[in-house]
Amino acid sequence: MPANTDQSLIGLNLKINNNRIQLVVKMLETSSIGSNSFSRVNSNPKMKSQPEEIFLAGGCLWGVQEFVRHLPGVISTEAGRANGASDTIQGEYDGYTECVRTLFDPEVVSIAQLMKYFFEIIDPYSLNRQGPDEGEKYRTGVYSRTQSHLSMANRFIEQRKDAARIVVEVKPLTNYLRSDDEHQDRLTLYPDEDCHIAPELLHKYKKKPK
Repeated sequence: MPANTDQSLIGLNLKINNNRIQLVVKMLETSSIGSNSFSRVNSNPKMKSQPEEIFLAGGCLWGVQEFVRHLPGVISTEAGRANGASDTIQGEYDGYTECVRTLFDPEVVSIAQLMKYFFEIIDPYSLNRQGPDEGEKYRTGVYSRTQSHLSMANRFIEQRKDAARIVVEVKPLTNYLRSDDEHQDRLTLYPDEDCHIAPELLHKYKKKPK
């Protein structure tokens, strides 16, 4: 193959990889129903597919975000509220559930794998309560704008022997609001804060510094 052809292919690959990085950044900065401030962007220039998004509700969002952010394949996370009735976080409770907006690389982690990780930190039989936190906003759930995500989440639950006892809701995402800054990366910034997830589980998948 001529040298100039090799150089052209290298240039094309660099352009494609750069476009993928730009796509990730764009998804983090803008969303049709989300916010503009994802945390911990881990753009991978070797990523072959477009990043995807899912919303996980597992009780108090401080611990859920800290756990999810360290999972393999997770690019970034954001603390927020799913499926409330209003377009503001001010005012009375509107039916939302605390959640973590999760951007992930589907080539690295599947929905089934994310569900498996998720079930490590929740009590799937407990309705409107996780640990000491009780109330409708602490209900467990999986939400997405992508129907295939919901189908795979439902399949994961249906295949479990205890499926009849599980109260984790799986629903389309109809509304999302970013939580206040004070809730973003809370346990990363303030690791001594209380959390309903045991410390050894909270950082089970956190990479150790080399």
